[in-house]
Amino acid sequence: MSEFIFMLTHHDRTVDNALEVLEQVKDTGLRHIGFKDVGASPERQRELTEAAHEAGMTVYLEVVSVAAEDELRSVEAAINAGVDWIVGGKYVDQALERLEGTGIKFAPFPGTVVGHPSVLEGTVEEIASHARELTAREGVAGVDLLAYRHKTEDPLEIVRAVVDAADGPVIVAGSIASPEQIVAVTEAGAWGFTIGGAVFEGALPGERDVVSQVRTALAAARGEGPSRA
Repeated sequence: MSEFIFMLTHHDRTVDNALEVLEQVKDTGLRHIGFKDVGASPERQRELTEAAHEAGMTVYLEVVSVAAEDELRSVEAAINAGVDWIVGGKYVDQALERLEGTGIKFAPFPGTVVGHPSVLEGTVEEIASHARELTAREGVAGVDLLAYRHKTEDPLEIVRAVVDAADGPVIVAGSIASPEQIVAVTEAGAWGFTIGGAVFEGALPGERDVVSQVRTALAAARGEGPSRA
């Protein structure tokens, strides 16, 4: 079993109606929910975090801004919003300075991540080595792995190598769009995975509404068949 983190995002940005979607899915059994720094103002980030905490969920903010100053501004906003995890991000030294003493868990990107929407580059060995280096650092709890955003390497080979190398949870983020992929990353040892766009597009089996899609992903994470509830 792995943990499903439902991202209130599409095309690497937080959806405009994120609060309404959160209200719709809060009774599905979902325990983890996230959003991205792009598309959500600091005020909206606080609103989402407070609403998710009231629903008993763990809250993740994924940093996908490209410029260093934007990324670090997003880290500050996430701290002020009171999220539980900051995932993603490339400027680890600066982020760790700001996160010290906050209690927020940090899982940056391993490998070379470029552009927006973010793309992963580097060999499997380079990505795994970077994950090992990152998780050896105090203040780094795990890694946010864009395995399915690599254009040439086998994503599952990347996951297995990073799971073996990392000292902490491996969250597979980006472009997961089927129960088969969910089962595959779970069997490869990932602690968790994120889905956003596929849910909003109705790409998973069953009914196409958001609630049914979230239930399908939760069932797949538990190793069960697709839910049509």
